[in-house]
Amino acid sequence: MHKKNLKNLTLESLLPIVRNMQSRILALTIFLQILTFYAEGGGLLYNFYDKSCPEAENIIRAGLQSASLTDPTTPSAILRLMFHDCQVQGCDASILLDSVGDTIQQSELHSSKNFGIRKTELIGVIKSALEAVCPLQVSCADIIVLAAREAVAISGGPRIDVPLGRKDSSTPSTSKLADSSLPSADIGVDGMLQIFAQKGMTVEESVAILGGHTIGVTHCSSLHARLYDSHEGKEDALKPTFKNALKIICPPTSLVSNISIVQNDLTSLVFDSHYFSSTNNGQGLLRVDAEMPLDSRTRPFVRKFAADQGAFFRAFSSAFVKLAASGVLTGARGMVRRSCHVLN
Repeated sequence: MHKKNLKNLTLESLLPIVRNMQSRILALTIFLQILTFYAEGGGLLYNFYDKSCPEAENIIRAGLQSASLTDPTTPSAILRLMFHDCQVQGCDASILLDSVGDTIQQSELHSSKNFGIRKTELIGVIKSALEAVCPLQVSCADIIVLAAREAVAISGGPRIDVPLGRKDSSTPSTSKLADSSLPSADIGVDGMLQIFAQKGMTVEESVAILGGHTIGVTHCSSLHARLYDSHEGKEDALKPTFKNALKIICPPTSLVSNISIVQNDLTSLVFDSHYFSSTNNGQGLLRVDAEMPLDSRTRPFVRKFAADQGAFFRAFSSAFVKLAASGVLTGARGMVRRSCHVLN
């Protein structure tokens, strides 16, 4: 620029130039961040298998529907399987891995907090069907999430769109890690909100995700502390008549507690809002179920979902997607296992 032109420059004339430079720098920064994001692991995509395995979702759906015809409790078992997998190392199918050799570290599934986990073999059957059509394309982690999505839908719940592209863990987890990561059966509202807040959920979504309890059963072993241990100073909405009925079903012996079960609500095979009606009426099985109608943070949503099933479905869908994106491995991280129960 010539000296005579420099003399004519003013602050007002420089501002458009500076703003243009700032815009270009910002655009370049965002572009580089996107490139880095995909290079280091990428993200989950709704159309992830459109080209590599377009029949993936149909195969998984057919597998769930077939299994549910012979065992109507399949959806609740699969939904619980996903919940437990995603809370240890993230949604990476680590819960499916067997113990390796003669290692003293037992696999994640051996955790006492995974007592009653079922249908892991169904994920293996679905994986075999997918391997026959699309070898080494669909991860076990995505199969678990999609199977859980189908479990909700075929039980009468919402059909949830979930992004895909998870990889399976390439290192086994342990029962010790699961023991420290999974919540206890006696967790309260404070602990529950803290766990789900770490996964990006609002209070409303945290209450909604617990609505997954609307299908399935609870083992008496998970109710023992609540029914028989002293909890002085803790407010509990459990009706005395309901508590006495539970004590008849769940007597204070460990053997019976391990094999006896209680339906989570009166429609335990149907994904609906009855769970919230039950908890609101003093029939919440677990401590967190009973505390939610009493806590000022969660009470409004318990009442809202009990009265409006559509609101529950919407909040649950949002929470489900957030849980399913928890701690995922994508891109170059992790692997796609040939068999869900062993590393490649």
